[in-house]
Amino acid sequence: MGEENISKNLIKLVQDGQLCTLKKDVHADDDIRQLVVRGHFGRSGDTLLHYAARHGHVDILKYLAEEIDMDIELYNSDYKRPLHEAASMSHASCVSYLLKRGAKVDSLKKADWTPLMMACTRRSMEVIELLLQAGASPSLKNKDGWTAFHIACREGDPAVIQRLLLADTELWRTESKTKRNPLHTAAMHGCEDVVRILLERCEYGPDSKDSCGVTPFMDAVRSGHVNVARLLLEKHQASPVAVDVLGVPPLHQVCVTAQEGALCYLVQELGVDVNTKATKMQLTALHYAAKEGHTSTVKTLLELGADLYATDTKGRTALHMASIGQHAETAAALLALGLRDSADSSGVRAAQLAKKPALKSVLDSHSQSMP
Repeated sequence: MGEENISKNLIKLVQDGQLCTLKKDVHADDDIRQLVVRGHFGRSGDTLLHYAARHGHVDILKYLAEEIDMDIELYNSDYKRPLHEAASMSHASCVSYLLKRGAKVDSLKKADWTPLMMACTRRSMEVIELLLQAGASPSLKNKDGWTAFHIACREGDPAVIQRLLLADTELWRTESKTKRNPLHTAAMHGCEDVVRILLERCEYGPDSKDSCGVTPFMDAVRSGHVNVARLLLEKHQASPVAVDVLGVPPLHQVCVTAQEGALCYLVQELGVDVNTKATKMQLTALHYAAKEGHTSTVKTLLELGADLYATDTKGRTALHMASIGQHAETAAALLALGLRDSADSSGVRAAQLAKKPALKSVLDSHSQSMP
């Protein structure tokens, strides 16, 4: 049997938890034993320790570490240690064993992720507790500036949030490299219970902005999380009309993401003017929806009272925007609703912006049908 086939067989035995057969094969052939000890397989560079930890086979971990004397700090091509694998897959028994064996609790894999960060992606309270008790730092940052607390806020388990805040009461103050705080993260992912905890226990100022000027309220509505937006409005005095660094308010942002429930919430419940213009170009929400090709959102805007004929500073209508985005269906809908292909302030018509055959066909047909 060639080395490649031997490697595949060893990996399968570990994945399947076949300790007895693994022992038999390893002890029967010194070459196989050396292959195991040397240990990195395939492009991933995983060792058998990695496979055992990933699949939760603590008995195989013990055998490899104690009888074969493998180094539990061996890392793969992504610099992941077996502890990363066990933590990321919520295998508490493997995590416990590796920590007792002396595994470095805050070892870093590629992109500077710690085992605690990996555990927080799975909401595994037992594993998180083991790591914290072993001295894991919840305030370490990965290459993007995220801490384990950011990650936990994304996953949305209130118990994990409370435990991390117990470990470090100042964790909420952290910001990523793009100045996004945990409240941004929880709001974007619709984690209402976590948002509530953060508003009750932490001291975020209203409408904290990231490097793009995005607020947690903006994150909530443009992701369609209306209940979170209501909570931020009621408990945190968030502004429904704040703008980002480009001058774009939530109304326009929800049209980019086609969140029609959030759109109706802003206009019907909060009284935001559906014809508000944004940025130096004085674009309406209808312009944004048309450029993205969100035909249903275009129709919803018109039902809410949007001005079909509104123009920007260049005299461009929503039909121009649909053409810029090359959206034939949206262009057809606008034409059917009564919008005509007029020239902008530079004399350019929407038809002149069309590149895709389907869009050209729609605009040409309309032009030919006009008297």
